[in-house]
Amino acid sequence: MDVIELLPRLHLLRFPVGQAYLWRDKDELTLIDAGTVGAGRAIADAVAALGRAPGDVRRIVLTHFHEDHAGGAGEFAGLSGAEVLAHRLDAPFVRGELPGPPPRFEEWELPIHAAAARQLPQGTPVPPAAVTGLSDGDVLDFGGGARVIHVPGHTDGSIALFLPGEGVLFTGDTVAASPVDGTVLPGVFNLDRPRLLASFGRLAALDADVACFGHGDPLLKGASAALRAAAHAC
Repeated sequence: MDVIELLPRLHLLRFPVGQAYLWRDKDELTLIDAGTVGAGRAIADAVAALGRAPGDVRRIVLTHFHEDHAGGAGEFAGLSGAEVLAHRLDAPFVRGELPGPPPRFEEWELPIHAAAARQLPQGTPVPPAAVTGLSDGDVLDFGGGARVIHVPGHTDGSIALFLPGEGVLFTGDTVAASPVDGTVLPGVFNLDRPRLLASFGRLAALDADVACFGHGDPLLKGASAALRAAAHAC
């Protein structure tokens, strides 16, 4: 796992498939997404390498239930004592109570998904002991007030997080950046692509300078302009 400083208060944790983000407030940390099965120990080691204790991570906010974002949540919550939060529609899948619905693949997505699946570690996720359900418009106590934005389409319970005072947007898999040239794109492997495109447009309307994607390099300036241009091209 690579640990990359994006801003003085923000680090990217990059896994073989997918990525997570660590946000620092004065006396506590927030983890946005939690990587794949087995990532909990690696995240704890990364937190320690940054001079903090795993217990300083007060919350793990999951953008959706897919295994490359939520697979390590239970393990890291067990190591840190952090609260796990997800949208109420995805929370039953994170808790392991039900199997999540699979994406409705476009034909061209199938070989890409197969290649990504080969890089995922084997094993069954450890479900968190509890998952707090979130709804659109909730405000979480980090980053000066992180607004929960319900962005259905990738999954029914996908969320983004917007920190208005910081100009930082965490998009989950509603938005991605191309691994080839960094072009901003709608996310792939969706449950409902038309709903995803509508959600993409909602995020593009925000006034964000920094955009942190579930896949692909974040944008550290001019995020809103890039998202609006991409939304216009869809």
